[in-house]
Amino acid sequence: MRSDNSSSAGSIRALSIGLVVVGLIFTVGLYPLTRLWPAGFAWGHGSSHYLAMILGVYATLGVFLLLAARDPLANRSLIWFTVASSVVHAVIMAVQAVGDPAERGHLAGDVPALLLVAAGLAVLLHRAEHHPHAEQLSGGCARGGG
Repeated sequence: MRSDNSSSAGSIRALSIGLVVVGLIFTVGLYPLTRLWPAGFAWGHGSSHYLAMILGVYATLGVFLLLAARDPLANRSLIWFTVASSVVHAVIMAVQAVGDPAERGHLAGDVPALLLVAAGLAVLLHRAEHHPHAEQLSGGCARGGG
């Protein structure tokens, strides 16, 4: 049977792994997705300045999520920002995709992907925050000291 400290450390470690996965996808994974499945991940038709802008914004957020993985509980506001902004962005894209038949592929692409990111990070952060010894483990566990 696992102790409370072990369980808390596991929850924090799971959150750190989630942050690394999302951070890497945001940093280096989005551009390939726009090329592999343009109907699901690339907005607009033909050449667009939008793609470079959104890739830059998400790559920047991805770098900060990678940094947050070192001590997730000290970076709660960044994680909650990622959750909230992902939901807002997904809802806006869903409305736009419903209104524009040429963009309907996004309802099966980046819209559910962002909702999955939001839900995953929210669940992982909630679990890490609500363990009795989470605060004592914050900082050490994610760097291998837990």
